[in-house]
Amino acid sequence: MKFLVKLLLLPFEWLFKLIFWIIGLTGRLVVGIVGLVLLIAGVIVSLTIVGAIVGIPLALVGLLMIICSLC
Repeated sequence: MKFLVKLLLLPFEWLFKLIFWIIGLTGRLVVGIVGLVLLIAGVIVSLTIVGAIVGIPLALVGLLMIICSLC
């Protein structure tokens, strides 16, 4: 009886695993894109000496986000 129930619920388990995998992949992609935007914005802002105070940490946060999205 348990085997039959497990066999009937197996397609639903596969479907939910696929959905969660797609959501996880989409989240990583969004984090990578936001990290790239922050990295570019940080480099652009740090071109001036006054903006380097904000730009360098912004670029570092963007770089860390990109690294986290790849792991």
